[in-house]
Amino acid sequence: MKPVAIIPARWASTRFPGKALVRLAGRPLVVHVLDACRRSGAFAEVRVATDDERIAAAVSDAGGLVERTRPDHPSGTDRVAEVAARLGPEVEVVVNVQGDEPLLHPEALRALAAAFDDPAVEMATLIRPLRDDERGSPSVVKAVLDLRSDALYFSRADVPFSRDGGAVRRWAHQGLYGYRLATLLRLAALPPTPLERAESLEQLRALENGIRIRCVPTAHASIGIDTPEDLERAEALLRGGPAGS
Repeated sequence: MKPVAIIPARWASTRFPGKALVRLAGRPLVVHVLDACRRSGAFAEVRVATDDERIAAAVSDAGGLVERTRPDHPSGTDRVAEVAARLGPEVEVVVNVQGDEPLLHPEALRALAAAFDDPAVEMATLIRPLRDDERGSPSVVKAVLDLRSDALYFSRADVPFSRDGGAVRRWAHQGLYGYRLATLLRLAALPPTPLERAESLEQLRALENGIRIRCVPTAHASIGIDTPEDLERAEALLRGGPAGS
C-alpha cells in the first residue's frame, strides 16, 4: 500500500501568524501543499491535521480530507502522530509534509515515498546539494551522511570540516520526513534530547535514540514560508512557471 501523507497545519506562528491561509497565487498556502501531494500520485491518501476551524474549512472547500487534532501539540510531528495513531494496521508508512512549503515538487515527494521500498528503512528525509553561499547560514540545516546515505548528523553549523581544504560533498536538509508507523509513534513518545535542544533540530532526537534516517537526494529545492518576505520569493518563483508534475 502507498504511504499516507499527513500535513500538519496550525494558525499560530511566531513569525507569521495565520500563514497556512495566506494567499499565494490566489489560493491558501496549505491548499498548494495539498495539491502537490495529490499531483505526485505517491500517496494512498492525503490528510490535513489541524486544530483550527478556519484551516479545516479551507481544506474542505478544496476537496481535502481534514483530521482535527488537539491544540496543545508542541510540534508538527506530535500533531502528525496523533492522526497516525488513529490509522488502521494496513497503513505502514506515514509522510509528514510541512504545510508551509507550497513549492514542493511532486518528483521529490515520489522519491521520498519510494525510499520505503527498502524494508530496512524506518525513517527517511529529503536532502539537496548545499550551495556555497549557504554554508555559513544557521537557517540552512546541513546533513552529513554515511556510505549508505543514512544520516550521521544534522547541524546548523558548517559541517563537515575539511582539514586540508579539499572538496567534500555537502548537503542541505529539506524538512520532510517519512516514517514506518511504529517508528513515528515511538519517536513522538520520546522526550527531547540534548543535541536536539542544543541545535533546535527535532530530527536529532531520532539519531540520539538510534533511529536511522535514510537521506534521499533531490534536485528540487523548496521554500519554507516563515516570513512575508519568503512569500514574496515564492510568488516570484510561481510567476516563472509551474512547480512541475
